[in-house]
Amino acid sequence: MLELSAAIAGLVTGGAYALMGLSILLTYRLVAVVNFAQAAVGAFGAFAMVLLVEQGWPLWLAVLAGLGVGALVHALVGLVMVRWFSGAGEGIKTAVTVAMYTSFIALGLRLFGAQHPHRFPKPFDTPAFTLGNVVVTWMAVITLALAGLFAIVPVLLLRHTRIGVLLRALAERPQTAELIGIPVPRLAMAVWAITGAASALAIMIIAGQFASDFGSQALLITPALAAALVGAFRSFPLTLVGGMALGILQSVASTWSEIQEYRGVLPFVAILVVLVWSRRKERWDELA
Repeated sequence: MLELSAAIAGLVTGGAYALMGLSILLTYRLVAVVNFAQAAVGAFGAFAMVLLVEQGWPLWLAVLAGLGVGALVHALVGLVMVRWFSGAGEGIKTAVTVAMYTSFIALGLRLFGAQHPHRFPKPFDTPAFTLGNVVVTWMAVITLALAGLFAIVPVLLLRHTRIGVLLRALAERPQTAELIGIPVPRLAMAVWAITGAASALAIMIIAGQFASDFGSQALLITPALAAALVGAFRSFPLTLVGGMALGILQSVASTWSEIQEYRGVLPFVAILVVLVWSRRKERWDELA
C-alpha cells in the first residue's frame, strides 16, 4: 500500500517531468535546438509568479504574468539563435544553450536569492477522488491532463494543419522555407515564446515538490532531458511515458530505505541506460 501511495504521489512529479520534457522536445522538433537552458527559463517564470503572489497579486494574474515572463525570456534566447546562429550546426546551438544555462543560473540566484527559498502556492492540493484507499489530488489530475494535451496537440498540429506543415519546413529546411516565402524568423520566435511559457508552467507545477530555490528548479533540466531521450527526441507519446515513469520511480524509491538517498541520481541512470540501449546495435555489430 505504501508503494501504491508513493506511485500515485509520483504522478504530479512525473507529469511535470513529462511537461518539461515535451517542451524540450517541441523546441527541438520545431527549431532544431537541444535547449539546456529551458528549465532555467521556466524557473524565471515560476519565480516571477511567486514574487508577485508575495506582493499580494491574485494567483491567477500572477500565473499569467509568470507565463509571460517565461515566454519573454525564451523569446530572447530565440532571438539570439535566430539572429546569430541560424546557420550553425546543432552542436554549436546546443553549446550556446549550455552557456546561457550557466548565465541564467548566476542571474537567477542574484535576482531571486540562493539562501531565501520561496513558498510556492498549492491551490489544487485538495482531494479529487480516492483510488484504492489512496487520495488523488486535483493537482495530479490537472498535471496529467496538461501532460496529455502537450503530448497530443503537437502531433495533431504537425500532421493535420497548414501551420504544422510550415513548422515542419521551418525545422527541417529553414533556408528553403524562407526562400519560398515562409516567415521563418517570426514563426521561430513564436515557437520559442510558446515553449518558454510551457516550461514556466511545468516549473510552477513541480516547484512545491522540491527545494524552492532557483538553482534546484533549474536542475530539473536533467529529468526533462531523460524523458526526451526516452522519446528519442522524436516521439511525443514516449516522452510522456518517460517523464511519468521517472517521476513514479523516484517517488516509489523514496519508500525504500536502502535506496531512497540515491533517488536523485535516477535521471542520470535513465539517461545512461537509454544511451547504451540506443547504441546496442552498433556495438553488437562491432563484436560480431
